[in-house]
Amino acid sequence: MDDLEHLYSAVPPTKLRNIYEKLCPAATKPRWFWWPFGDWVFFNMLKKRFYAFRYKGQENFLTKDPEVPTIMYAPHSNWWDGIVAYAVCHGICHQEMRLMVEELKRFTLLRRAGCFSINKKSPQASMESLQYAINEIGDTTCNLYMFPQGIIKPPNYRPIEFQSGLAYIVDKAVKKYGRVALIPTAVNFFFLRDNRPEVFIELGERIELTSGEKIDRKALTEKLAKNLEELCDKQMYEVSHAQFAGYKTLFQQKLKWYRRIEQHLKHWRLPED
Repeated sequence: MDDLEHLYSAVPPTKLRNIYEKLCPAATKPRWFWWPFGDWVFFNMLKKRFYAFRYKGQENFLTKDPEVPTIMYAPHSNWWDGIVAYAVCHGICHQEMRLMVEELKRFTLLRRAGCFSINKKSPQASMESLQYAINEIGDTTCNLYMFPQGIIKPPNYRPIEFQSGLAYIVDKAVKKYGRVALIPTAVNFFFLRDNRPEVFIELGERIELTSGEKIDRKALTEKLAKNLEELCDKQMYEVSHAQFAGYKTLFQQKLKWYRRIEQHLKHWRLPED
């Protein structure tokens, strides 16, 4: 696309194209994971494009009560975010993913990975998908992974602002299940010392809400957005200052042949005259 001014639209695709799409639920099948076709597809996509996938903060997920419904929420800046979400849920948390996707009928294979459709043509059109998400997180073998900005934003866009869907789901889920755990998830892509970028993930401190608390949706929306922005800014600061303590590696590629030659050349010394 040459017209850079129109890369980012403030209008969701389904509303922009005036598309009505009925709810397409997730369609995960045991055989999809028994023979790890999903892992083979999505992890290979990442491995072909990225040098490494690094993460930290896994304990914020592992130390929660496994019976508490979980919502992970992250920024949305590019096409890779959904594939990264799959890697976070399956590779780090070892659970199935539930992820809202607009115009899912164009990519129906994603239903096998745990994606379900959402129509943002109007608030009323979105309600069926929001209710579906509330029901799905009752199955605590799944993580609901959300992009609460509601639309793709430029990388590191500030301020991070959320639409109302996340707070709505949290409010209804807390009333239905008694508790909900929220985990902010910072996601970024950096070039370090390789010619390919690396994925960096940080799972932030867990926020737990219970049915005994009164939820103000507007205040909660602002709080969670600020929480994610601070986590993303912290991640950016640490990486820009070469502070990598605590990061683990999900995968790291071997150096390309020309990089291996480069490493050998560094140790060669020409004889002095």
